[in-house]
Amino acid sequence: MIPKTEDLLDLSRTAASSLLCRFEYAWQAIPHIKDFILELGKSLPPSKYDEIKEGIWIARNATVAKSAHIDAPCIIGENAEIRHCAFIRGAALIGEGAVIGNSTELKNCIIFDGAQIPHYNYVGDSVLGYRAHMGAGALTSNVKSDKSPVSVSFGGESIKTGMKKFGAILGDFAEIGCGAVLNPGSVIGRRSTVYPLTSVRGVIPPDSIVKSDKSIIRKD
Repeated sequence: MIPKTEDLLDLSRTAASSLLCRFEYAWQAIPHIKDFILELGKSLPPSKYDEIKEGIWIARNATVAKSAHIDAPCIIGENAEIRHCAFIRGAALIGEGAVIGNSTELKNCIIFDGAQIPHYNYVGDSVLGYRAHMGAGALTSNVKSDKSPVSVSFGGESIKTGMKKFGAILGDFAEIGCGAVLNPGSVIGRRSTVYPLTSVRGVIPPDSIVKSDKSIIRKD
């Protein structure tokens, strides 16, 4: 069965809980991220957040490198770390304690609390769960080569998302190895591990290991 939002994500670990809880499948929230951030930003307490530019709210105790580029709308949560030359293209909701690393690019995504995207990554049109981690150079591919709408498939079941741009959903504690590619419509189950240099598509069940030879085994 293709996992639903509650199968993948602890919604108590994100400021986007009121958005994600509306949808059966987490990817259904992706087209609404921009508008949600703009509404949420207006409600953030001024004692904790500064609106540094129109539509960009940054927690006062977050660490943001001077070389980082941030476009609106964007919310950067408490104790988050935005490192050297990070490129945040907008519509990014970055959770508490999250790490966005050097030369990492974000676009239209929800990053849960404690998630780490620390080195040379691209994350677009995606949702990364609580304490999910992407190794150096791992990326989400968010558009199919033929530009057709993305489907999510698993075990003979296929759901047409109707979305031209959809990268990946990473469940809580998912671990993506260095240089891995998550093809459009990838859904990685909770606590699953993708080996380095692996190309993934479709659904990876929870508590699984995806090896470089494309085999999938259950964790002990």
